[in-house]
Amino acid sequence: MSEGARPKPRSTGTIRYRFGLYEADTRTGELRREGVKLKLQEQPFQVLIALIERPGEIVTREELRLRLWPSDTFVDFDHGLNTAINKLRDALRDSASNPGFIETLARRGYRFVAPVEEIGNSTGIPGTERPPELSDEELPRPHRGAVRTLFALCQILYLSIYIAALAYLRSTDRIAERLFAINGTWVVVAVIVTCAVGIPLRLYLLTAIGFDYSGLGQKYGRLFAVQFPLDEIWALAPFLLVPRIGFGLAFAAMAALVYLPFSQRTLMRMAYPASRK
Repeated sequence: MSEGARPKPRSTGTIRYRFGLYEADTRTGELRREGVKLKLQEQPFQVLIALIERPGEIVTREELRLRLWPSDTFVDFDHGLNTAINKLRDALRDSASNPGFIETLARRGYRFVAPVEEIGNSTGIPGTERPPELSDEELPRPHRGAVRTLFALCQILYLSIYIAALAYLRSTDRIAERLFAINGTWVVVAVIVTCAVGIPLRLYLLTAIGFDYSGLGQKYGRLFAVQFPLDEIWALAPFLLVPRIGFGLAFAAMAALVYLPFSQRTLMRMAYPASRK
């Protein structure tokens, strides 16, 4: 085999792979981000396919050598692989120190750490490909900047509620006792505890969405289990304003806040499709 020749990847029947904002098409050898084709040479692309065929597993350097650099190919394997990985990370906007996609395991190999979705199967006969499975992938795809802005505004809303509740903490117990006939001390304790959890959570989400952290979708899937009950508790906050806005407006505001956690999750799925897996 000549030095410039490239072996074909092993066939798994998969046409395309989707991970985060990216799609890799094994038929055309193209990598796209949000539908925009990226410039990526064939060898880094084949390294990518080797990794995403086995997400979460270690792909050793020796396996990559046998697959992409046969024994009769006269190249500097270590230099070639390192160059391919670097080019691949540049295309994915990834970092070796804080990987969102490709994790390096020293002297062993690499591991693809993001969720991967296989789209369509091929029998090798044109026109017999299975279409992509339909699920919540049918969510609208508005401009990501608008989606991220809406998600950030949700976090700012909750931060504002937390700060207001802490600022009027002394009157919170009196309002709770007068309206709900419960011990206001427990309400004050609940406000302090939930604010202690909620404020760092909101600041983290604001920072991550602001820097467009590629792994946020996956992390948010785990954080939602904490965020959801927290948000449902704070949906009752408008009732503390009943003396000023009345029961009707307080109930309407509560209904909106009850639904808001689901809206945030939908926005996150639009911005970071990996969170759907």
